[in-house]
Amino acid sequence: MVVKRLFLILSLTLLAREAHAAPEIHKFSAAELKKKLTTIQYNVTQEDGTEYPYKNEYWDNHKDGIYVDIVSGQPLFSSLDKYDSGTGWPSFTRPLKNANLVEKTDRSLLGTRTEVRSKFANSHLGHVFDDGPKPTGLRYCMNSAAMRFIPKSDLVKEGYGEYAALFDQPKK
Repeated sequence: MVVKRLFLILSLTLLAREAHAAPEIHKFSAAELKKKLTTIQYNVTQEDGTEYPYKNEYWDNHKDGIYVDIVSGQPLFSSLDKYDSGTGWPSFTRPLKNANLVEKTDRSLLGTRTEVRSKFANSHLGHVFDDGPKPTGLRYCMNSAAMRFIPKSDLVKEGYGEYAALFDQPKK
């Protein structure tokens, strides 16, 4: 009797885990990514490159919408948290979900910085600094080449409908 109950509990636990498992993310090979991405997108996301300031797609984008990882489509940032940092790169005060980003210590230049990568695709996105405006004091300085912009009018059509309500609220 005890063994049957333990088996039943174990079975229910495993079924519950399966029902709440994270969706499987396709891992692209380097060859697949080279076909899917432009040269600059590949350099930035896979080789930790940096695009030129003021010569990138989103540094001066003022449209409402969200920015997603160019590789996985994972939601990263909202235009509601975007601001002009004067650096020539798109900058944000916070991510849409902290859990979608990974921060790593970067000692590749003279000092120490905090690199920001996407969690599922491990794409290099940019860096985060503590010189941003309120409310967070953070500046997520990102590469346009690492992201794709989804306008608010296309959020539902593109499968990001859960973020549409963000743009229905009055702007602060």
